[in-house]
Amino acid sequence: MFVAVEMVDTVRIPPWNFQRQFNEAIAEELNKKLANKVVYQVGLCICLYDITKLEDSYIFPGDGASHTKVHFRYVVFHPFLDEILVGKIKHCSQEGVHVSLGFFDDIVIPPESLQQPAKFDEAEQVWVWEYETDEGAHDLYMDQGEDIRFRITDEVFLDTSPTGPSAAATNTPAAPGAEEGGQKKEAPYTLLVRRRSLI
Repeated sequence: MFVAVEMVDTVRIPPWNFQRQFNEAIAEELNKKLANKVVYQVGLCICLYDITKLEDSYIFPGDGASHTKVHFRYVVFHPFLDEILVGKIKHCSQEGVHVSLGFFDDIVIPPESLQQPAKFDEAEQVWVWEYETDEGAHDLYMDQGEDIRFRITDEVFLDTSPTGPSAAATNTPAAPGAEEGGQKKEAPYTLLVRRRSLI
């Protein structure tokens, strides 16, 4: 579930942090930059594990800060495929069951991956598993806050880097205070559960 990933970055230490221990200043800057961020094709960064190598520092003309190339290992949330996790149901919708691990909320169990036969109860906004027994069918509700165990079968990374203005946006100026044209904000890292993998 958690892995230590080797990374390299150039860290800028502003002059007012020169009085601090060098490693502490670098660790703080790396955590400010990466903690709780998704790195594309890597995963959700949690915290700095250790610094493995510091190269020479440079001060560039016009900038009083030091710039140091740092080799380090960072703890990253990146579950492997077929890993079994336990989470809590955050909410249910027509799209499926949304699950939270407490620190990560972008886990979606689509309807076709639920135990079958399953149906969505519009009145209560929950998914219901119609469990068959010798005595007949029993409705088992997937209520919000309940624990759920599931197997990761896919991950989706979405590049959410800023893009330049589109051609249509340059031709028609936006009204002051208006939001961008109905774009839905999407999660940069989503875990999916596929058919017959709910436990």
